[in-house]
Amino acid sequence: MTRSEAREHAFRILYEIQFRPDEDQTELAEIYMEVFPDEVAQPDERAFILKEVLGTMEHVEELDQKIEGSLHGWSLKRLSKVDLAILRLALYEIEYAEDIPEKVSINEAVELAKKYSQDAARGFINGVLANFASSGKE
Repeated sequence: MTRSEAREHAFRILYEIQFRPDEDQTELAEIYMEVFPDEVAQPDERAFILKEVLGTMEHVEELDQKIEGSLHGWSLKRLSKVDLAILRLALYEIEYAEDIPEKVSINEAVELAKKYSQDAARGFINGVLANFASSGKE
């Protein structure tokens, strides 16, 4: 499995968590990975996915504040749950995943938007993340 594929699984779990906020996040991730045993078979793949999901959720309040600060004329409540999950994951990587270049995180977010969101979302997500990146990660 490529990192892009693993990231996509992490995104799917983050999306699901938004509908089940009171449930144990580790357990939700583990259940998800059991549903796709052929796709998420290797321990290093599972570890990467879990790290992305739990890392994002550990910092979700801070990430949401930073996302909202990069929105111009928008609020988090107006974002689709798909776009919010994509933005949270990408911003988590930009802020905390030192082994992932910022440009890779932004590109991967745009690719997820192409696959899972509306046509206009890719430009929107790219713009929000570019705003954040150009602001010096404040």
